[in-house]
Amino acid sequence: VQLQASGGGLVQAGGSLRVSCTASGRSFSLLPMGWFRQVPGKEREFVAAIRWTTSTVYADSVKGRFTISRDNVKNTVYLQMSRVKPEDTAVYYCAVSIAFRNGVTRPSDYDYWGQGTLVTVSS
Repeated sequence: VQLQASGGGLVQAGGSLRVSCTASGRSFSLLPMGWFRQVPGKEREFVAAIRWTTSTVYADSVKGRFTISRDNVKNTVYLQMSRVKPEDTAVYYCAVSIAFRNGVTRPSDYDYWGQGTLVTVSS
């Protein structure tokens, strides 16, 4: 199982950016997938998750600005980031859960992680 994140970069505050995560090794169409982010010296923070039913969960800090979606044919999950703020600057990680769990907002709810992609928001 491998997750490959891409799409990070530099974006101005108020702008938009989309990061992607493509999974390989098995089908993920029935599995919850999530995005987390981390800045140096802080714990990994939940951003958004999408279940196999396509129901979504968002952190309060990104609700209304970020949208998570998935393409099960491409085994890819996306995070569309809009109206970004300097405090959104972080390394963004995608993750997948292969075990049955009720939760989707904690790092311990996931089994496999991508390598991370850096998003920098300039003010």
